[in-house]
Amino acid sequence: MSGRSASGGDSDQLIVPRHVAIIMDGNNRWAKRQNLPGPAGHRAGVEAVRSVLRACRNHGVEVLTVFAFSSENWGRPLPEVRALLALLSRYLRSEVRALHEDGVRLRFIGERSRFSPRLQRLMQQSEHLTAGNSAATLVIAVDYGGQWDIAQAAKQLARQVQAGQLDVDDIDARLLDQHISISDLPRPDLCIRTGGDARVSNFMLWHFAYSELYFTNTLWPDFGELEFARALADYSRRERRFGLRDPDTLAAGGDLDA
Repeated sequence: MSGRSASGGDSDQLIVPRHVAIIMDGNNRWAKRQNLPGPAGHRAGVEAVRSVLRACRNHGVEVLTVFAFSSENWGRPLPEVRALLALLSRYLRSEVRALHEDGVRLRFIGERSRFSPRLQRLMQQSEHLTAGNSAATLVIAVDYGGQWDIAQAAKQLARQVQAGQLDVDDIDARLLDQHISISDLPRPDLCIRTGGDARVSNFMLWHFAYSELYFTNTLWPDFGELEFARALADYSRRERRFGLRDPDTLAAGGDLDA
């Protein structure tokens, strides 16, 4: 089973995933229930990110990836898009120093070219500042789509073929995997989606080949350390075989994890 054991409060062994990915859904509905404007839900969602990142460090999760802005989000009403991007900008200006002091490395995945030069510069500066940190890794997916990720990897390989650097017959799943975003990190062991929907919404399609999926009705702003612990406990009870019949044979191979 992918992951590591950690002692629980009753001497139980909790299997901790190395990498957790989260689809943070329900911000707008949360705001509506609170009789607040939509942006208030997204601001509350930032607090949930802080809480879950703290829980990841407490439990020993190495990598947290959050779906902050999808490729499809550009189709939302312009005021909402502007509010989301402004919130991301404020988050980077206010949080990166604290993340750096806590030893957290910050990474971004997605197509950055459509963002303003100022926001692109903030992302680059954040990655550069925290590049040497090793306590944990926070990956923020912005203007990201799983189909885009696979397509851009295929383009890279096609360019190598065109340049005579690669033969078509040499292309296989492992080679394509090397060109997928964050290929240097372990694959997500667990994907959590809040807000009640049971789908992955074009998020990390390649990465989720053998990820465990956990769906909860809790809206993202209400998803805190207790809810995260419940998701980890559910994950710990699952038997991961990666397509094999006997978990004991996993040592022979079958997983693309780093």
